[in-house]
This record gives sequence, C-alpha cells and structure tokens, in this order.
Amino acid sequence: MKTYILPLAFLVLATLGQGCVSSKKYKELQASYTDLQQKSKDLNGKYQSSQQELSGSSSRVKSLEEQIASEKANVASLQEALNKCLNSTSQGNVNISKLVDEINASNKYIQHLVNTKNKSDSLNMVLTNNLTRSLSREEMRDVDVQVLKGVVYISLSDNMLYKSGSYEISATAGATLSKIAKIIKDYKDYDVLIEGNTDNVPINMVNIRNNWDLSALRASSVVQALQTTYSVDPKRLTAGGRGEYNPVAANDSDAGKMKNRRTQIIITPKLDQFMDLIGKAPDTKPD
Repeated sequence: MKTYILPLAFLVLATLGQGCVSSKKYKELQASYTDLQQKSKDLNGKYQSSQQELSGSSSRVKSLEEQIASEKANVASLQEALNKCLNSTSQGNVNISKLVDEINASNKYIQHLVNTKNKSDSLNMVLTNNLTRSLSREEMRDVDVQVLKGVVYISLSDNMLYKSGSYEISATAGATLSKIAKIIKDYKDYDVLIEGNTDNVPINMVNIRNNWDLSALRASSVVQALQTTYSVDPKRLTAGGRGEYNPVAANDSDAGKMKNRRTQIIITPKLDQFMDLIGKAPDTKPD
C-alpha cells in the first residue's frame, strides 16, 4: 500500500521544486496527503484482519480434512465387515437350519416328558385310590398315603399302631393293618419296607437303649404282624429303624412330635413294571 504514497510525495516535491505555490494550493495538497495516509492506514488494518481470517480458515480446513479422512476409514471398515457378512450368509443359513432342527427335536422330547409325567401322575392316583378305597374316614385320620414317582408311602401314627409307650401292636390296629395287608398282597410283585421313626425325646424303658432300638422294634413288630397274622410273604418285607433322625416336623411342639412318631410302609413297584406303565423314554435324545 505504501507504493501509492510515494508517487504522490514525489509529485508534491516536484511541484514545490518548480516554484512557490499559493497557500491555498498548499493546503489542498496537504489535505490530500493526510487523506491518503489515513486510507493507507485503513488498508493495512484490513490486510492484517484478512491475514488472520485466512489463518483461521486454514485451520478449519485442516480439521475438516482430518474428519473426512477418519470417516473414509470408518466407511472402509464397515464395507469390509459387510463383505464378510455377505460371504458367510450361506454358512449362516446352514447353522440356522441346524438350530431349527435341534429346537424341534427338543420340543418333541419335552412333549414326551410331559406325556410321561401325565402317565406317572395317573398311575400315582390309581395306586393311592387302591390303597385307600377300603379305609374308613376314622382310619384315614391316622393314615397318610402319598405316592411319589411310583413309590407308595403309607404313614401310620404310633397312637393307632402301638400300645402307649410300647412297640407291641395294639388291638385297634388290626383292622387297618388287615386292609393294608390285602392291598400289599394284591400287588404281590412289589417290595415292602417297614420303617420306624420316633421324636427326639429320649426313651426310658427297660431293655431299650435309645430311639434307634424303639424305632427298629416297632418296625419289626409290624413286619411280623404282616407275616404271621396276615400272611404276607416275608421275602418281600424289610424292617428298618431310623430313630429320631428322619423328622417330618419340628420337635419343638407336641403336634410336631406326634407327626414324627410314625411308622412308614413303603411299597415299591418293580422297575420294569413301573416303566411299562408310564412308557419308556425315547431311544435317542437331541444332541
């Protein structure tokens, strides 16, 4: 911008050099000179401002270029992943088909298990009805019958079976035992376990050391009654005592102790007969 000022200065000097000029003319030239200086100053300011804006624009352009390069790299990565996905589509279809087959096989096996359970529940109901059909309402108060997985559990209270504080069978127990013995003999191929149980109160009787002895003696009394009085084959019978160590209720109340003082008659069907009733499991299972 200074190049515009220099010719003007030379012009002024040349004019002055040619001779004296009027005061008016001099003032005009002086004003022009001052005006040109101000314009030069303004142009320099604009030039500096333009330079700063250019520098900022260059920085923004560089930043945008870096972003563009990063996005191009992302696009390339996504394209590579898409190509791999497309290349594996056929293999994916094979895997999906195999998975569907496995799900169908699993569903068939689950349905088989449901059907098996339904048959098992039906068998349990039949066994329970057969065992309780001849028991009176009074007798059922002292007899609890449960069928779990084809095994029959008949729980008899000690009040109904034995004389007070004894392992001898009471006279009132005969009617109930005779009905249970008839059912046992109807299912002649079933094994029978007689299991004695007590509460946790220590026994205080002559010739009985502890609750182990009492529970075993009570079970033995029932076994001998079934054999000698009701003609159950002794080869099918087993007597066992579990003392106080198989409780069904807490021993901290009279009601709980009464539940624990019991004798269980456990009737177990032969495995092959039981499987015939509920149906065999499938030969193959889903992998």
